[in-house]
Amino acid sequence: MQRRPLLKEGFADAIGFLGGSLAGFWIGRWLGLDIFAAGYGPGTLVAILLVSLGGGIGLQAAKAWGANQKNKP
Repeated sequence: MQRRPLLKEGFADAIGFLGGSLAGFWIGRWLGLDIFAAGYGPGTLVAILLVSLGGGIGLQAAKAWGANQKNKP
């Protein structure tokens, strides 16, 4: 089993997830939402949702990019 492609795939997934999560965080901050506010108010829950969605979208984008790179000659 080759480990190098798996390592590349893991790094790509991590970077995609982290980048998407940070994008969701900063979109929430831009909208005036604070993920670290005390309690679980509506604004905090929406901020958590944005970070979660951003991480998922970033991960899926990284996976799609990796699949596209495998198909190239």
